[in-house]
Amino acid sequence: MAERKATCSRRTKETDISLVLALDGKGIASVDTGIGFFDHMLTSFAKHGFFDMSLSVKGDLIVDSHHTIEDTGIVLGQAIKEAVGDKAGIKRYGSFIMPMDETLVLCAVDLSGRPYLSYDLTLTTPKVGYMDTEMVREFFYALSYSAGMNLHIRQLSGSNNHHIIEAAFKAFANALSQAVQIDKRLDGRLLTTKDAL
Repeated sequence: MAERKATCSRRTKETDISLVLALDGKGIASVDTGIGFFDHMLTSFAKHGFFDMSLSVKGDLIVDSHHTIEDTGIVLGQAIKEAVGDKAGIKRYGSFIMPMDETLVLCAVDLSGRPYLSYDLTLTTPKVGYMDTEMVREFFYALSYSAGMNLHIRQLSGSNNHHIIEAAFKAFANALSQAVQIDKRLDGRLLTTKDAL
């Protein structure tokens, strides 16, 4: 099987982003966004999805974290879309329920080509570390639309904001890892009755 890997970049007046993503990796990550907690979340994403990822982000953090986090979502979505390619033979769907202490978060993914985000996390603090909690939704929104994926993230229980956010990133990693897996029963075909995704 050909290596499923993508190299993407984005440079604007607000951010300068370079990303290399390999879907069939070992979970090895090098991440530097300038936002410690966001680095932790993206490193967890790579580790728990078994994706190899090298990410460098220089953003206008003197303003706030918005552009850095949103644009990273855009670029990661582009990389996922590019690395998946024509989607021939992939499972397409993935879902996972992630427990983390008192927290339980569900994530479901459909690599349908039709972007949609359903997001239901209850975050009660404005920041975790130096990351604005309102940016969690913005990250997943940007990623889902850039990747062309249907993405559902739902909090089933939990009260600690760190746990809720981390559970969401890890649940997403596991769900995406399932969705991009090759299913030999498809014999290289698309999992759709439309003959196109």
